[in-house]
Amino acid sequence: MPRATRRSRTSTSLRRAPDLRRALGIATVLLAALAAAGCGAVGRVGQGDVAHGKQLFLATTSKGSCASCHTLADAGSKGTLGPNLDDAFSSDKSQGFSEQTMADIVRGQIAYPEEPMPPNIYRGQDARDIALYVAKCAGVNPCGVTAETTKPTTTTTSTSTATAPASKPDGKAVFAKAGCGGCHTLKAAGSSGNVGPNLDQLKPAKATVAHQVEVGGGAMPAFKGQLSPAEIAAVAEFVSSSAGK
Repeated sequence: MPRATRRSRTSTSLRRAPDLRRALGIATVLLAALAAAGCGAVGRVGQGDVAHGKQLFLATTSKGSCASCHTLADAGSKGTLGPNLDDAFSSDKSQGFSEQTMADIVRGQIAYPEEPMPPNIYRGQDARDIALYVAKCAGVNPCGVTAETTKPTTTTTSTSTATAPASKPDGKAVFAKAGCGGCHTLKAAGSSGNVGPNLDQLKPAKATVAHQVEVGGGAMPAFKGQLSPAEIAAVAEFVSSSAGK
């Protein structure tokens, strides 16, 4: 074989090698994820309600909040503790991977996450709805999904003109609502999170807690705008008065 021809083929092979390795790497990851999703305990995602999924993505549970840990432009979330979901899936979409494949990957990650994400922050159909929402909207802003809203319960009352004074927020309830226990240990709240500081050991002052909750810092998101000033004051009072006791 002429030397020029051999050099040409060698050069072509070298140029193609990185692309081939990249493709094989992606295929390996997807096959592993599909195997876990299809043959494991969680099964394939199937059908679901993406509007409900968006609502749950934005909601806060005792284990934390998807939106507080992940960036997803359509949801308006800018969390940095977990992977940026727009970055994670936009390249897959550009390569033509199906939403079903991506939803199965997300569902498997909810059930079997890597730390510090807690396992099974949602289960069953709720987890499937979130997986479908992320698969549809990651890397697409806006993606046309409106979060489902819970209609307020209406009751018939007397036509009294008296207005009851607003009750003071329960700091312990706010601590649970904001998902603080997913990241912090606080015996009084029954939480054992280890992502953020152990509050029983830290014993922070009320003003310190209020400031940190309001503006965030490090991996902790800012709760200004998510919690009312009264709720921030209540949770600060609860933490400062119960830490270490």
